[in-house]
Amino acid sequence: MREQSVQAPAAGSKARLAAWAVGGLAVGALLAVLAWGVTHAPLLAPSSLTGHPAPELTVQAFDGRTISVSALRGRPLVLNFWASWCVPCRQEAPVLAEAARAHAGVQFLGAGIQDSEGPARAFQRQYPAPYPVGLVTDGSYLHYGVTGPPETYFIDSAGIVRYRYLGPLDAPTLLAYLGRIGG
Repeated sequence: MREQSVQAPAAGSKARLAAWAVGGLAVGALLAVLAWGVTHAPLLAPSSLTGHPAPELTVQAFDGRTISVSALRGRPLVLNFWASWCVPCRQEAPVLAEAARAHAGVQFLGAGIQDSEGPARAFQRQYPAPYPVGLVTDGSYLHYGVTGPPETYFIDSAGIVRYRYLGPLDAPTLLAYLGRIGG
């Protein structure tokens, strides 16, 4: 009978196993960071507009008025870009409406983008706002660097963009930004 010898695993096999383990941990960590980033929108997104005059933009409000951003200088302005198909816009609409009622010294303007008039009007009937809301008719949301609704710009009384917020606003966050622009 022949004796078979049992050999210890080669050093190369242990090294490969260790490399796979380290690689697996690195990929797992990267996926965890990516998942966190996707589920936690930045509260304050940098904008090349911060510290500069707000670009001209005109909204044809559903109440018939034509309102330009430049005509609103003199008081702080909350400029909210929204769309009827935007689910997070539905979440923040009541928050914006309540803040507009509570902060008479601050102007609010809702600028509908990437939308058509019928669905946009239906959205406003469902989520009525006590401030002018309509579709952009002159200028472009792209001049603000909007990547998708909702996005909100906080503009001081001199017409200077001070802050940009991506995603739906909640009441405490909105209140904090209003305080920063003098609301």
